[in-house]
Amino acid sequence: MRIAVIGAGLGGLAAGLRLQGAGHEVVILEQGTAPGGRASRLRDGGFTWDTGPSLITMPWVLEETFAAAGLDLHAEVRLRRLDPLYRIRWADETRHLDFTGDRERLRAEVAKFSAADAGRLDGFLDALAPIYAEGILGAGRRDMSSLAAFARVVPAMVRHGALAPLHRLVARHLHHPRVREAFSFHSLFIGGDPFRVPAIYAALVHLQMLDGGWYADGGVYAVVEAMARALDVRCGARVDRVELRHGRVAGVVLEGGERVAADAVVSNADALGTHELLGRPAPRRSLRPTMSCFLLYLGADRTFDALLHHTLLVGPGYREFIRTATRGRTLPSTLSTYVHAPARSEPGMARPGGDSLCVLLPVPNLRARIDWGTEADGLRDAVLDDLERVHGLTGLRAAISVEHRMTPADFRDRFGAVAGNAFAVEPTLHQSAYLRPGNRVPGVRGLYRVGGGTHPGAGIPGVLLGAEVTARLVATDFPAPRRAEALR
Repeated sequence: MRIAVIGAGLGGLAAGLRLQGAGHEVVILEQGTAPGGRASRLRDGGFTWDTGPSLITMPWVLEETFAAAGLDLHAEVRLRRLDPLYRIRWADETRHLDFTGDRERLRAEVAKFSAADAGRLDGFLDALAPIYAEGILGAGRRDMSSLAAFARVVPAMVRHGALAPLHRLVARHLHHPRVREAFSFHSLFIGGDPFRVPAIYAALVHLQMLDGGWYADGGVYAVVEAMARALDVRCGARVDRVELRHGRVAGVVLEGGERVAADAVVSNADALGTHELLGRPAPRRSLRPTMSCFLLYLGADRTFDALLHHTLLVGPGYREFIRTATRGRTLPSTLSTYVHAPARSEPGMARPGGDSLCVLLPVPNLRARIDWGTEADGLRDAVLDDLERVHGLTGLRAAISVEHRMTPADFRDRFGAVAGNAFAVEPTLHQSAYLRPGNRVPGVRGLYRVGGGTHPGAGIPGVLLGAEVTARLVATDFPAPRRAEALR
């Protein structure tokens, strides 16, 4: 059976590997000039940046994805464990917190802020274990397209407090405001406001403790390249529409008119735009896309010792900043940024003696109607001022020799992201599991979704687990010549 995958992002590539390993003929159609989608790479002047995800967690999910296609991840990519995973620095604090997977060392980090919270840490971490086991691993690896499947996991999530707001669960265990922030911000990595998303995402802390955080030599894009090498990826192939015959998939039509026949189609395009591929009006139920991001890719001629491989720089007014970024209509009045400095682990990602810095600032998506053509320059200057004056990166502006940026308009124009979102569908309680766009598109035989906008959600582990769910559904609907172990 021939399967066409729309988009060579991590989700499309992962689904392609699993389906090819199961014996299907797979072709991946990528509109860009190279595979990767949001997980792309930028190189300029001796500097290299990942333009998308930068932290690998749950590496065993990657191992399983490669193994499903008969590949060995570690023969393709070198992974390095990061310890600490990241550093959190606050604008109004002389103390910082280094997040490590070693419980005793993490307790010492928490004790910098609160001895009482250090004593409560075990109870908090232990409370996350069943949420991870039954939520992330249980529900996250199963098809949630039926109400019955969803109903089966709800009682356990209620029992563990996983449906309450994330910050509320953290606050029940940990009391110091800085400690609460340090253990609840993780949902921002997938576009979720910790004050509004369900506490199931607190399990992101547990999985980091359990499996650590990892870096791939060459960046996450090295993983993309390894996946794409094993697949038939056609770049510069923009899909205009999915072709249907009698309510079932017959193939896709490319921009320009070329038809690619297929028995099934897996869409790694933005899940909020699936109706456009079918030439149908938008669904009645309007789902909310996530916030977007303003990113600076800076090549500096010196290093900055205040930064680890991953550093979070938190400004004042943390809660208001998050509210503005996720639901506001204006640019935030204070700044909190994430800085990725991969040359800490791999010096070759920058010029000798220099730094490749990716600076990420969460901002409202394009529904805020901010004019990025006029606002981007001023915001760039504000970010650099904040990094230099508030967070101690003195001399950064003068050290920049190469610079690129990305705005919400780029997310829309380059990736087809609805409203320029950065992380697909906002992971609120009412947009999760059964209430999220399903891995199987209802009413169209042979059409499936993969990627951050479908179940279970965004982030590298979520996208890879979703590819497993989607591939299993395809295998159920269209048995392949041989069945791969990973799909059983």
